[in-house]
Amino acid sequence: MPNTPLWQWSATEIASATHEGTVSASEVTEAALARMEAANPELNAVVERLDDAARTQAAELDASQAPKGPLHGVPVTIKINVDQKGHATSNGVVAFKELIAPDDAPVVRNLKAAGAVIIGRTNTPEFSFRADTDNPLFGRTYNPWGRHLSAGGSSGGAGSAVMAGIGALAHGNDIGGSLRFPASANGAVTVKPGLGRVPAWNPSQHAERGLLAQSMSVQGLITRNAADLHTSMPALIAPDARDPFHAPLPWRGAPMDGPIRVAVTRDDFGFGLHPEVATALDKAASALSDAGYAVEEVEPPLARETGEVGYRTLLGEVKALLGKDIRRFGSEQLNAIFDTYYTEFPPYEGVEELEMLAQRSHYARQWSLFMQDYPLVLTPFLLTPFFTAGRDAEGLEGAREALGRSHWSFIMNFTGLPAGNMPTHVADLPLGPQPIGIQIAGQRWREDLIVDAMMAIETRIPPVCTQLWQLRGEGAGQNV
Repeated sequence: MPNTPLWQWSATEIASATHEGTVSASEVTEAALARMEAANPELNAVVERLDDAARTQAAELDASQAPKGPLHGVPVTIKINVDQKGHATSNGVVAFKELIAPDDAPVVRNLKAAGAVIIGRTNTPEFSFRADTDNPLFGRTYNPWGRHLSAGGSSGGAGSAVMAGIGALAHGNDIGGSLRFPASANGAVTVKPGLGRVPAWNPSQHAERGLLAQSMSVQGLITRNAADLHTSMPALIAPDARDPFHAPLPWRGAPMDGPIRVAVTRDDFGFGLHPEVATALDKAASALSDAGYAVEEVEPPLARETGEVGYRTLLGEVKALLGKDIRRFGSEQLNAIFDTYYTEFPPYEGVEELEMLAQRSHYARQWSLFMQDYPLVLTPFLLTPFFTAGRDAEGLEGAREALGRSHWSFIMNFTGLPAGNMPTHVADLPLGPQPIGIQIAGQRWREDLIVDAMMAIETRIPPVCTQLWQLRGEGAGQNV
């Protein structure tokens, strides 16, 4: 086991140690809670601590005759927009602060069944619909790299927490980039699962979500390294009958013959590609080539159109089904942001909205055909380094920087394809250091191929968490 404080151990290392009996679930839990006590006041990543419940859960695990599951004793956080029995699913909205969940959502149930210990609930922006994390109920979440950076959103609390060492795993979700924005902002690793991969439902909800939200929104995990996704995601995808459209497929797909072909794209959609992002693509492409992947520069089909139509269609559904609630319960700032969204991405309405929902199949088909030849696609995520806190609330220019240059994110949600994000380096920029990363999209149902590719990159480019901890004076051997 590593010669580092327990809070720095990966989920894979913790699970291995608890299964071997060299470390108890209670020891791991106490280390995670102590780390939360030390780091969270500065970050405001965890907005509901669950110390007592975590200790009880860990003690029960230690009393069991055998490990409960693959995540036995691994500390995890849950985002406050997902149901956890007995806790408020506030979604960052003041009016929902007493919306107590009657039961666990499938992801919570699956994590518990796998033996994970829930240590707290993490922050999200109002209605979980910003690329930055701030709300009137709990306030702003900060990035552990410094306050010159947004923590991302909407799973900003999750991304900040896991990179600060508050739990080895952090639950999040993603309808337009809400796993991948925080991963990019904080230097974490994630894979946005594809359509139907992880069962989802909130028992507290009073109405079903729109069809596009059902097909674009997915549940996932944010980690500090790619291997932890192979360790944890098989547990997350366990079936749950409450999601009638879940696809009960194994995590691992069939091996592929020959070198896996990877398409690399540098399409900047006319916005310009920042040199640091270009460097990140070069680093990732080179690492994949060294690992035996067949890497080629080739452009996927209809990229900009897919992203733009996807986001306009989503906003059309949001405006029609949630618009009144956002106006009524959202803050003045959030409503101003939505007005800007509607200007930048005019929502489709009426018959045109229905036509674009139908057209979604066309875009997904074109991408599926392309990915028969290129099972993996290496893309930018953001076209520029991550933005400052509150940038998306600074009018049209702010929204364009935060979302207008994010087509590579929207594409994957609209088509239902899986996509992973990971950092390749830390850039020394004028405002301060920040991680720079890339996105890898994969064939439908092949999240495992994406994680394999990210692991191949990490054998040549180590995860950046060690750099973060050294920067913060919390390196190996320092029990901060």
